Amino acid sequence: MSGPSKPSVTDEVWTDERVQSFLTTPAVGADSEDFTVLLKAYRGMRPSDFERFLRFYIEAGRDVYAADHRGRTIWTIMEKHRPGAKFLAVKEAVCGE
Repeated sequence: MSGPSKPSVTDEVWTDERVQSFLTTPAVGADSEDFTVLLKAYRGMRPSDFERFLRFYIEAGRDVYAADHRGRTIWTIMEKHRPGAKFLAVKEAVCGE
């Protein structure tokens, strides 16, 4: 038998608690905790959930422009990814930029 053992779930509900749980992600390697949190949220959330997350992130006083050990922000990484455009639009809506 081949293929995934579980069907893909695309309409699951993300509660505020689940979205906020990403704020506790520890730093990875030489990257800052703030950058790691943003990267994990970008990789794990849909744009609508990321919008809610970004509001919680800012409310918690986190650095929206945190950079990785190579000096890249999550926003410069998103600019190179086709799905990143929707997330960049979220940033514009939430941050006004």
